[in-house]
Amino acid sequence: MENEDIRPKRASAHYSGILPQRGWPQRNYKFFRHRIVPGMFRRPDGQMQAPVLNPPPEGSVRVTWIGHAAFFLQFADHALIIDPNWARWHGIVRRRREPGLPIDMIPELDLVLVTHAHFDHLHKPSLKILQARDGIVVPRGSASLVRRLGFPEVHEMKIWERLELDELHILHTPSHHWGARYIHDTHRDYGGYLIEAGGKSVFHCGDSAWFDGFAEIGRRCPGIDVALMPIGAYDAPSGRDVHMNPEEAVRAFAEIGAKVMIPMHYDTFPLGNEAPGEAVDRLLQEADRLGISEHVLIPEEGVGIEW
Repeated sequence: MENEDIRPKRASAHYSGILPQRGWPQRNYKFFRHRIVPGMFRRPDGQMQAPVLNPPPEGSVRVTWIGHAAFFLQFADHALIIDPNWARWHGIVRRRREPGLPIDMIPELDLVLVTHAHFDHLHKPSLKILQARDGIVVPRGSASLVRRLGFPEVHEMKIWERLELDELHILHTPSHHWGARYIHDTHRDYGGYLIEAGGKSVFHCGDSAWFDGFAEIGRRCPGIDVALMPIGAYDAPSGRDVHMNPEEAVRAFAEIGAKVMIPMHYDTFPLGNEAPGEAVDRLLQEADRLGISEHVLIPEEGVGIEW
């Protein structure tokens, strides 16, 4: 819903992010909890503690999951947000989990990046509030959607196009999805981004089904530090093959060759028929089966992970 009030709301006192929910066996949480990064950003009364927003040290990157596909990336000299979304509703779909950072605490950014024009990724009320000195990046065909949102510049990128802003480098990568804002709106591109700054790199996949392009991304972008991979909405009511399941996301991560995987696009909005917690459970079991579990981290919303 484009006109909703997205000012921060008090989180419920019982909310605990990735902790077990009904339908997720307790035994699985106990088995996997050594790979779950716990949250320290909520007081016992449910109020938000002040998150860590100061820049990380030189030569490092801090990755903070806000929720759904939204991430706050901080390098020593740069800060970005990808797919910002503080919506409480999308049509009849209600948000299940509170955003990890209050929107009014986000400092001025270098850039805002949007992977595609779907309402859960290009959320205009959230974008209107954010300030970015170098503007906003969108795929080709989506500039018209954001020109009136107050950004000083709109960068419209083609697949494999690179944007160079001093020491901040953005590469627009392919995916297997679709970019329409409306039913007959077929001219808009979609994809992910590789962000590089200060000697570190973060890959945000965007929405994608499995496709053989992940191997090409790995060849073109060797040595990625952190890969943000979607794992939810794979059991879509529409039946369309447009989102990876957790096993496919692990396979894609392995083909990309990144050092660490952080999952996204699960349990925030009920966009698929899978049960809450199912995606993470399957993800970690598959990572265990392939012997790469030490490369998978599951943060709560609002918890910054430094690499």
